[in-house]
Amino acid sequence: MSIVKINVLTVPEEQRETLEKRFASRAGTVDGSDGFEWFELLRPIEGTDTYLVYTRWRAEEDFQNWMSGMGQAAHRGGPQDGSPQGSRDGSQGGSQEGSAQGERPKPAATGATLWTFEVVQQAGPKEG
Repeated sequence: MSIVKINVLTVPEEQRETLEKRFASRAGTVDGSDGFEWFELLRPIEGTDTYLVYTRWRAEEDFQNWMSGMGQAAHRGGPQDGSPQGSRDGSQGGSQEGSAQGERPKPAATGATLWTFEVVQQAGPKEG
């Protein structure tokens, strides 16, 4: 079965728009990766300042391969294909605030934790 990686990001309210724009600016960068199955950026509704970045992979090896290649470039904020990339914590992306002299923009998240789960059961809508 698949594995799920959930990046738990603490994002102050004043940084929410920044984080979402940074993720939007790099939408699709993981889609073609071998073993990639799903991505969702989950915005908190109430009672928390925690965003969840949900990715699903065929196997741990696929995630690790992505992290050591394209993902590594994305997570350190460096472009691999000439386009701006962002980190898991939203520290960079299409937005260039704070980068007049080429320094990295301030992170949008104030904390990040990575959770890993193995999918042991799943369900979806019945096709009919």
